[in-house]
Amino acid sequence: MSSKGKDVAEGSSTRSSAPAAADHHHQLQQQQPPQQQQQQPLPLSRYESQKRRDWNTFGQYLRNQRPPVALSQCNSSHVLDFLRYLDQFGKTKVHLQGCLFFGQTEPPGPCTCPLRQAWGSLDALIGRLRAAYEENGGLPETNPFASGTIRIYLREVRDSQAKARGIPYKKKKKRSLIKTVNGNASNLPMQ
Repeated sequence: MSSKGKDVAEGSSTRSSAPAAADHHHQLQQQQPPQQQQQQPLPLSRYESQKRRDWNTFGQYLRNQRPPVALSQCNSSHVLDFLRYLDQFGKTKVHLQGCLFFGQTEPPGPCTCPLRQAWGSLDALIGRLRAAYEENGGLPETNPFASGTIRIYLREVRDSQAKARGIPYKKKKKRSLIKTVNGNASNLPMQ
């Protein structure tokens, strides 16, 4: 007779055999190859979490349209409407053309100009949604977030925000290589 059967036959509680069963299960789990053990999903990176949150928000926005818009029917005009909708939650003061502070980098006082989404935030959002669209089965050729219309809109937002703040947007210049005496390209200074 096994000890388990003996415990039951003697009327001991099953509580005494439960830790032994748990230990036995734990030992079996340790003996299994890693592929067969239950894998805990790794926590998502900050970028992946934000991408998922943005994708869900955009999907909710489409569902709330009257009539609701299916993702397969979504186009760049829906994306533009979504970006304009997000402006109401913006935190960046964008001075209007007639404002006394238009073009000033640090205005001396408050004004009634609207708060908008910052260009950099919109640009990053579009990048995440563009990736999420394709990760969720969308074709790159039909990706509404990658359309020229969206790129033009983002450029216009960037330029208008830069003018409103008096900050000219300068494209980053690529670092040029220094030529050495013998004509080989190098980033090392000449000695």
